[in-house]
Amino acid sequence: MNNDTVDKLVIFLAKRDGIDKLVKTFQYVSKLVHWHVEPKNPEIAQRAKQWEVASGLSRKAFRTGRFLTGFNALRRSPGSTPTLRFLAVLANAGEMVYFFFDHFLWLSRIGTLNPNLARKMSFISAFGESFGYIFFIISDFIALKEGLEAERKLGALEDNKSRDKKIESLRKIRSDRVMRLMAVAANVADLFIAVADIEPNPFCNHTVTLGISGLVSAWAGWYRNWPS
Repeated sequence: MNNDTVDKLVIFLAKRDGIDKLVKTFQYVSKLVHWHVEPKNPEIAQRAKQWEVASGLSRKAFRTGRFLTGFNALRRSPGSTPTLRFLAVLANAGEMVYFFFDHFLWLSRIGTLNPNLARKMSFISAFGESFGYIFFIISDFIALKEGLEAERKLGALEDNKSRDKKIESLRKIRSDRVMRLMAVAANVADLFIAVADIEPNPFCNHTVTLGISGLVSAWAGWYRNWPS
C-alpha cells in the first residue's frame, strides 16, 4: 500500500515520540524533586517547578498535529475483527479528542488564547484521553488473551518438520505480549494522570502518584517504541 499525504505526515510527526518521552521524563522527575525538596530548600524546589512547567508546555508543542495519528489508524488498520474495530473506533476517537483539544490548552497556557479557557480545555482533553485509554486497554487484553491461546495451540503441536517455524512463531507471540504489556502499563499510568484532571482526588493527585505514573508512561512507551 502506497503512503499518501496523511501517511507521510503521520510518519513525520511520529519521529518526535522519542523526544516527547525524554521531555516527559524531565517533567515528572522535576515534579518529584520539587515535592521532595520543597520543605527544606524552597529555592531548589522553585527551580524544579519551573523545569516541570517548561517541560509540560514544550511537550504540548511537540504533540502538534498528533490527532491525525488516530484518524490514520482508523483509516488504515482499524482491527481484524468487528469487536476490535469497534474498540478501535472508540479508543482512537477518544485519543483524537485528547490531542485536538490539547492544542487549545497549550495556547491558553502560553497566553495566545484566553487563559481562562485552560481549565475547560484541560477537562475536555483529559476526558477524551481517559475515554480512549480505557478502550485501548481492553483491546490489548483481548489481544493478550488471543496470544496465550495461540501459544498453547502451538505448544501442543508435535510436528518436528516445522520446529523452526514453530519456534519463530512462539518468539513473535511472546515479543508481542511484552509490547502489549508495556502498552497497558503506559495507558494505565496515563489514565491515572487523566483522572487527576477530570475528578481531582487525594490518591490520583498526590505528587508521588503523578510522578510515578508519568515515569511509567514515559519509560513503558519508550520501550514499546524502541527500534528492534
